[in-house]
Amino acid sequence: MPRNPCTYLPRRLQIVATLTLFLLASIYFLGTSTTVSPAVDPYLAQIPYAKQLQSSAHHVVDNLDKHLPALGVNVNAPQWLNPFRGAAHTPPPQQANSSSGEARWYSDFKWRNPFSSSVTLDEERAVLPPLRERPPVYTYFDAAGRRKDAVSKQAEQDLLHVWRRAWWAKGFKPIVLGRPEALNHPQYRAVQTLELAPELEMEMMRWLAWANMGTGILCNWLALPMAAHDDPLLSFLRRGEYPELTRYAGLDNGLFVGTKAAVEAALKATINSPDVKTVKSIVEAIPADTITTDSSHSGIAFYSTAIISSKYAAIASKFSLDSTVSEGMSMLPPLINSHLHMTWQNTFTSGIAVLKPLAEHTTTLIAPAIDIARNLSQCPETPIPASCPPNRPRCKPCVSSHMLISTPPVFRNTSTLFTIGTIPHPYTLTSLRHDRTTLDVKFIRRETSRDAWILAATKELLGTGLSSFARLVSVKEIVASEYGSARGLWLTAEYPPEISSSESKDLEELDWTFGFSLPRSPMDDGKSETPVPGRERRPPPPKQEFGDSTPPTDAELANEVRLMELARRHMGSAAGNLAAELKVREVVEAWNLADAEAWKFIRAWEARRTLERRGWVEEEDEFSKGVFHRWIDKIT
Repeated sequence: MPRNPCTYLPRRLQIVATLTLFLLASIYFLGTSTTVSPAVDPYLAQIPYAKQLQSSAHHVVDNLDKHLPALGVNVNAPQWLNPFRGAAHTPPPQQANSSSGEARWYSDFKWRNPFSSSVTLDEERAVLPPLRERPPVYTYFDAAGRRKDAVSKQAEQDLLHVWRRAWWAKGFKPIVLGRPEALNHPQYRAVQTLELAPELEMEMMRWLAWANMGTGILCNWLALPMAAHDDPLLSFLRRGEYPELTRYAGLDNGLFVGTKAAVEAALKATINSPDVKTVKSIVEAIPADTITTDSSHSGIAFYSTAIISSKYAAIASKFSLDSTVSEGMSMLPPLINSHLHMTWQNTFTSGIAVLKPLAEHTTTLIAPAIDIARNLSQCPETPIPASCPPNRPRCKPCVSSHMLISTPPVFRNTSTLFTIGTIPHPYTLTSLRHDRTTLDVKFIRRETSRDAWILAATKELLGTGLSSFARLVSVKEIVASEYGSARGLWLTAEYPPEISSSESKDLEELDWTFGFSLPRSPMDDGKSETPVPGRERRPPPPKQEFGDSTPPTDAELANEVRLMELARRHMGSAAGNLAAELKVREVVEAWNLADAEAWKFIRAWEARRTLERRGWVEEEDEFSKGVFHRWIDKIT
């Protein structure tokens, strides 16, 4: 009796052989895609117009991809018809004000993802954290009754500019109000019918303008944040939630916080007060329990008349004579600016770290960062040397010592150390480290290491065991978290700020970032113009750390400058139009994915910060100009 040949095989091989034969038979009989004529298949002969229907069906499928774009469907036809196709992600929509130059970004809470392209599906669009909401801080300025000479006018404009810049740097949105905002309040006419003391009338105008705007902070334009970014009072104010109408002990009427309802209630109580015609402030007119007083604070400096008289005799003496009042006014802006700068220096007692992870051939790369560090460590000009802010009587004046500037090879997470980091594009870093003017794919793949910058910069913070991809999250938090952004300034090597000119827009941008005006006129001759304590000369460049390598010679530095210029031209938009150079750039980025991601993130972070500030200034300047134009109308 014949036997099945498969029985000679093991059980498992019998199953495999059977499945293989079945698969081959299916492919042979069913896998053909050729047209079967009715002559071969008798069943097709019974279908009317079978050949025409079959031909039309093939024509529709073959040309479907040509008609889908016209219907708004951008997909391959066979894949679109496949019921088992996978779901496809679509790029997130473009957001308003999400680009500046070549930098593009998308604001989203997924910004901690190592690679932005996993969210944006775009290699060139970085994911940034959503913009932090800036709570409004209001001040009131009215030209009526102000001194009309040009010197006083300019001094008050400078004081308002100093006030706005200081509050903006601490995370607030400073807004200058005037009489038009008070006129918009329904209680304005009721206030005008009262016979108020001049001091109370001015105070009522301030509160009417504040109530017209709503919940927020009412601040005198001589009250400024004079503390570290994470000061308890400033952190509370940034939250934007003020459960009670509150004033602050020692600041008189310099600072109030509250909701719109609480401010309206205080205004109504003042208008209905039987003592409204005799008191000089709202605090005196309303019941004591209407406003809460906070005595535990030290983050605000108020340069009131009483404070100036008691602490700054040189300015107070000018105010004592009508002929020198304008001179005293002009001394206030540089004094306040010097105190803001000094407070910043006292916050970072460990000095300034100019990050230099790869010492060899990168001296020119960090040169702009060192210039900024020298400006920050320089003593500001002040009319009263060795003076301290009103809220910090035990400060450490700048004339006693300079800040230490160092060039560490690694990032150090120290709260008292301010870091200025310069990250190069991988193309720039590869050119400098290997002293090459041109790069090619073969050299990049065989002769260069991957993600050299991020591995070197985070070696001490994260150790040596993590991959470069895992380090990206920490780098992004160092740059963009609220804690990290207040303790560091991050630049891209290809687009450094221009600070050589006192009129530079980049230097002005740094002023708004730090909250004070950086020194414009350093004394390079090493001599002090005034007796010590007085204005000090600019600090010398730091002694850079080169590790095991030797300091570069003049010829090597000149070569670094040349390579940097070539790399910047290559990174520019003109070079990007050349297909060959663009391909090399893409290869370098693909070989250094982590370094390229960090560079794009920092580029977008700085571009968005600049765009946000300039957009706000342009919007707010329209109202500020109106305030001063009304003043000009009164004095001309």
